[in-house]
Amino acid sequence: MSHSFAQNQIHLVFSTKQRRDLIATEIQPKLWAYIAAIGRNHGMYVLAVGGISNHAHVLFRLPASLALAKAILLLKSNSSKWMNEHRKQFAWQEGYGAFSVSTSNLHVVTRYIQNQEAHHKKFSFEEEYLTLLKKNGAEFDPKYALG
Repeated sequence: MSHSFAQNQIHLVFSTKQRRDLIATEIQPKLWAYIAAIGRNHGMYVLAVGGISNHAHVLFRLPASLALAKAILLLKSNSSKWMNEHRKQFAWQEGYGAFSVSTSNLHVVTRYIQNQEAHHKKFSFEEEYLTLLKKNGAEFDPKYALG
C-alpha cells in the first residue's frame, strides 16, 4: 500500500469460552508460538504472546492494510481451529479487549505478558480484565463486560 503508514501497537486480551481452564500448561508454549505465527503470516509484527489456562494476551503491531476486527478474527479463529485439533471442544469467548500501547510502553506490556503465571497467583482473570478496561478508559457495563 503506497504512502500509507501506521504505528499501531495493540495489547489484545481474550478468554476461553466461559473462562474455563482449557489451555493445559504443557500446550501453552505451542499455542503461543502458533498465535505468533498466525500474526506473522498476516503481516502483523508480534512482540509477545502469553497467558494462562483460561485466557491469552497478544502484543502486536497492526499493519495499515488490516482492520483490527479482521486481525483479531484471524488470530482467534485460526488458533481455535488448531486447538480443536489438539484438544476437543475448545473455543474462545466471543468478545475481546484491545488496547493501544505507546512505543515507550512496549517493554512494560511485553514483561506483563511474559509474567502472566506469577501475576495470576494474585489476581483472577476477571479482576485483571476489569482493571485493564478501567485503566484504558473503556466505557463498559460491569454486568456484561465478562460475557
